[in-house]
Amino acid sequence: MKLTSLPSDVNPSPTSPLDFPSQKRVHITSRTPSTDNLTRLQKALGDKIVGVRQGIKSHTPRDDVVEIVNDVRAKGADILGTLCAGSLTDGAKIVLHVPTALANNVSTLSEFSRLTAESKPQNPKSCLLPVINIPTTLSGEEYSDLAGCTDTRTHHKVFFTHPSMLAQLVILDPALSTSTPERIWLPTGIRAVDHCVEGLCSLDRRAGLETDRVLTAGLKLLVPSLLLTKRKWEDEKARFDSMLGVIESMKGVSTGLSMGGSHGIGYQLGPLGVEHGETSCIMLPAVLKYNARHGDDEIRAWEQKVLNILRDQATVAEVLKRKGLQKETADAGDVVGAIISELGMPRTLNDVGVGREKLDDLAVKCLKDAWLRTNPVPLLEKRQVLDILEAVVGDGKSHL
Repeated sequence: MKLTSLPSDVNPSPTSPLDFPSQKRVHITSRTPSTDNLTRLQKALGDKIVGVRQGIKSHTPRDDVVEIVNDVRAKGADILGTLCAGSLTDGAKIVLHVPTALANNVSTLSEFSRLTAESKPQNPKSCLLPVINIPTTLSGEEYSDLAGCTDTRTHHKVFFTHPSMLAQLVILDPALSTSTPERIWLPTGIRAVDHCVEGLCSLDRRAGLETDRVLTAGLKLLVPSLLLTKRKWEDEKARFDSMLGVIESMKGVSTGLSMGGSHGIGYQLGPLGVEHGETSCIMLPAVLKYNARHGDDEIRAWEQKVLNILRDQATVAEVLKRKGLQKETADAGDVVGAIISELGMPRTLNDVGVGREKLDDLAVKCLKDAWLRTNPVPLLEKRQVLDILEAVVGDGKSHL
């Protein structure tokens, strides 16, 4: 995979990394893309673009993916591009790079069931069609060989994986991201923070010191740059630092390091309509506090390491001082929560339309996720998950 940063006024030449030999491209963009960004892309590529798909719903519903599979097949496209990120990137990977769709002759929802990671497909075919990702959020899916997809019949999120999943080209241009709404850019950045924090706190130490190094580097890049972007929306240096922080966070994830409860619960919040990243804004502080309260000295030591990294950042220190958090009493959950509040992002389930009446069913679904079992304090019983959810329900009875 190549990583390229292009200036915002790029005009691709025959030697540009945009100039693949393909003459038939389908591009997936956000449902409401920046008109300027899309127009420039269409002008640069001309009649090489044979189709534009605007929008995939959050958490990549299977019916959306099937529609794209059939459209790409009908148009005879031999390359797929994305101008956005998140569900769009996952959708592109599932369409062309996972053991799915075009390579395996999938065209209906029911046929997807035999291709999920859970079903362990036997000798699935790889699809060789290239994908170009131009991310305009910080979700980081373009660096992963894993993609989530929501079964619209059961509202359960399942996963697809294959070594051929990664994009052939990722283009980073912070100027393109200024049209991304704050409610998308900042939470997806917190999602990358979640990768770093749960990775650093993971009791799965198989990846060793190098993984700790990249996750630490990612955290140091992400948190200050997100706070700076909140203050000055057009700050391209801060945005590019966030993009680089995402790369470091995904290096850690790509080692196979086990994540924890924030990721596991977050995956099941998606089908309830909670956007990418907002799941981490709500769940990460609560899971950190639960683990500190119920964990042993080793667990608290890893959280202390995260705490020390964050406190050393001048922008974070300013936030903590302004919010009156004392070094002697504030734990990692308090500090991460203060950062998220400073960014103006949701902190409770009530903020995103998930009421108390949904908690019981949500807890049951969460227990099916493997990362609840690899949480530093394994979450094996419904009452444990409900304890965490109760802390963030936000209906006036929570102890957040």
